[in-house]
Amino acid sequence: MEHGIRIERVYSLAPGETGYRILVDRLWPRGISKAKLALDFWAKDLAPTPELRKWFSHRADRFEEFQTRYLAQLDAYDGANNFCTMCSDVLRNHDVLLLYAAKDEHNNQAVVLQAWLRQRLHR
Repeated sequence: MEHGIRIERVYSLAPGETGYRILVDRLWPRGISKAKLALDFWAKDLAPTPELRKWFSHRADRFEEFQTRYLAQLDAYDGANNFCTMCSDVLRNHDVLLLYAAKDEHNNQAVVLQAWLRQRLHR
């Protein structure tokens, strides 16, 4: 069975959903306990900078520019290789679940992070 990188909204997880859970938001989501989320890793260092997040504000017309800036930030991150190695190791046995709290399902950092990870893992 092949495992993949999935995106899930933190608030929509089914109780029995399995996979390696990575929270991709810089801030902890409101109303969710750490025990309930059963998090495996919190990638807050990989999240967009507060300035970029505030500028973007999940506006669809800014998503392309956000994506460009965020990809540059990810490529410059010191721990990028370690994060990719960890995800590659996890994918041998589990799905990687990128968890986000934003309401917008299409224009959020998890979408960009998923594409970035897939590209780096398939080099």
